[in-house]
Amino acid sequence: MDIVVCVKRVPLTQEVDLEVSPQGNDIRKDMLAYVINEWDNYAIEEAIRIKEKLQGNVTAVTIGKEDDEEVLRRCLAMGADKAIRIDPGEPALDSFVIAKILAAVIKAMPYDLVLTGVQADDVNEGAVGAMLSENLGLPHAAVVRGLEPQGNEATVRVELEGGTDEVSKVKLPALLSIQSGINEPRYVSIMGIRKAAKKELNVMKATDLGLSAEDLTRRITVEEIYLPPETAGAQFIEGDPAAVAEEILRIIKEKGVVL
Repeated sequence: MDIVVCVKRVPLTQEVDLEVSPQGNDIRKDMLAYVINEWDNYAIEEAIRIKEKLQGNVTAVTIGKEDDEEVLRRCLAMGADKAIRIDPGEPALDSFVIAKILAAVIKAMPYDLVLTGVQADDVNEGAVGAMLSENLGLPHAAVVRGLEPQGNEATVRVELEGGTDEVSKVKLPALLSIQSGINEPRYVSIMGIRKAAKKELNVMKATDLGLSAEDLTRRITVEEIYLPPETAGAQFIEGDPAAVAEEILRIIKEKGVVL
């Protein structure tokens, strides 16, 4: 089974005081550490587990500059067979452009499954998977928490609202957006990453993919990013339950809430 996994290198923003860039339309990233996108980490792990069970090949694909090869080396160290970095050149990227570029590369490859993460940690849009499936003309399932390929179809378990799941069958080839928690991604050692340096890593340019200027024109432009305004702190109400309840009702009425 041939599996293509789309991965992304994202800034690590947890427990960091973010600053807005001087341009006002992004955050400052020059002082941030970068890691593989969390959801993509689960996707590459799932692909490798399928390969170990059914045999085949796993190819990791990313769009980015030379520094972004770090996540590809990690994927190779986890067990991927090949890796492709697509240099986007000058075009500004949004989900539309990313999906167009990925589709142009994947169309020329053999695949039974294409896996993406549900969303990316940096923009949280969750749109690339659905857009990519449309460009490739593939059946698509999102928020996948369980995956069992068999023959020319796969049984997938999809997370729905309210803590419920849906189990369905999808014809292959298909594109699936993987949810976190579907597995436990394996640990990757520094030695493993060094050994992965010997594996194949191809570099392509987006300008060589035959895409039109319209394909490489983004549809979304971020005009402004700003920190939320500071508000007054929380109010703590003390006393016995009856007094607390009476005070809450008074506050609610003052705010004009109709009971």
